[in-house]
Amino acid sequence: MTDETLRPPVLWAQEREHVFLTIDIESKDPEIKIEKSSVYFKGVNVRDNKVYEVSLPLHSEVNPEKSNFVNKGRCIEIMLQKESGSNNFWPALLKDKKKPHYLKIDFNKWRDEDDEEAEEGGELDLSSMLQAMGSDKGAGDKKPSFDDLESDSDDENLPDLE
Repeated sequence: MTDETLRPPVLWAQEREHVFLTIDIESKDPEIKIEKSSVYFKGVNVRDNKVYEVSLPLHSEVNPEKSNFVNKGRCIEIMLQKESGSNNFWPALLKDKKKPHYLKIDFNKWRDEDDEEAEEGGELDLSSMLQAMGSDKGAGDKKPSFDDLESDSDDENLPDLE
């Protein structure tokens, strides 16, 4: 890869056992290599006929044999199986903490550690959570009412809608 090599947009997300990558270009026959500590992609974008290439040195090791990818047509989705025993959330995708311009978080697939802990503990009880939030602010049992709001004088002289 040279400095002039085009980098494809890459989206990433994770959960406790997996890392998900989406290479956001349309490529018919991409070259993809999943290794213990890196992922390599090279492909020709169907839309602009340009070669895109990226090598991602991963933060932690993955299991290449249990990892896989699928070409969805409009993009390539890669599922990396985190190495067993290292089922922790990574602080970053890449070994180098510097975030490259082509790498973005995939919020549609992203799972936080807190999300997983809540799932393991059962359903969230929204009413008890709201009650706890209200009691922290000193609201007690008093519920807000719109009747307490003063009317806006601009609204009083509005013409009827026809």
